[in-house]
Amino acid sequence: MTLSAILLVLCAAFLHAGWNLLAKRAAQAGPVFVLAYSACACLIYTPWVVWIFWRSHIAESAADLDATGPSLTGLLVMVASGLIHLAYNLCLQQGYAKADLSVVYPVARGTGPLLSVLGAFVLLQEPASLTGIAGMLCVVTGIVLIASQGRLAMFWRPEGRTGLLWGLLTGSLIACYTLTDATAVKLLGVAPVLLEWVCNLMRVAMLAPLALKNRHLAGQRMRGHWRRAAGIGLFSPLAYILVLTAIAHGAPLSLVAPLRESSMMVGALLGMVLLKEAVGPARLAGCAILVLGVVLLSGS
Repeated sequence: MTLSAILLVLCAAFLHAGWNLLAKRAAQAGPVFVLAYSACACLIYTPWVVWIFWRSHIAESAADLDATGPSLTGLLVMVASGLIHLAYNLCLQQGYAKADLSVVYPVARGTGPLLSVLGAFVLLQEPASLTGIAGMLCVVTGIVLIASQGRLAMFWRPEGRTGLLWGLLTGSLIACYTLTDATAVKLLGVAPVLLEWVCNLMRVAMLAPLALKNRHLAGQRMRGHWRRAAGIGLFSPLAYILVLTAIAHGAPLSLVAPLRESSMMVGALLGMVLLKEAVGPARLAGCAILVLGVVLLSGS
């Protein structure tokens, strides 16, 4: 991977950890909060999308047009991605309402890249390297230590098992949308910001009728959370746009998917420091192993 791709993905990791902290603090707001930050994202990124279509309209060459104007196949893939993203956001929000951030977040973000890497090898025919595989295994090991605090038995306790199940389900959806979106930007030439904007627009269209049925309850649940929704509306799309940009410019998905999970370390530390979730030597060791994995992936 090039240095620019690595920097894009690491920047995205910090943004991702930050917006997940905001989502945890508004977990009880439920689906209406997902609707709110998706609507904020649509508003914030609409000027960029308009500029893309304007550039497409005045493009002089067919190559420029293909790079900015999605084909019918591209539109269908974006719709599929939007549905998967909606399921992911609802699952993530519910998981945060049921369990600790420092369990759900690391498990979800660990399962996602593991499955994404396997999908990249099988579906996208990306070559595997020993260094890359070692880095991926380090990342997964670090995730397990962070999530379990070194006590694997915690996953079988009611609270740990709940976090594990929600994390695994969320991670599976992460792998699905990662492979779908990589196909869109890498093979079909869909602009990353357009893909992310369409996903947010679809969430708004699907969730708005539910909120309108009970406006009073929706208003109550969003009380005190609008600033968080605006923050997520800005940072969540930007984090993913940076990742998709790295993939669109040739970075292998099998390396990008684990590398972006350095956000796990940041997220776990934020959960420990700001949310007062438990900390211990095993989690610190997990962070160190995760960093080693990132270094190996960066050099592969």
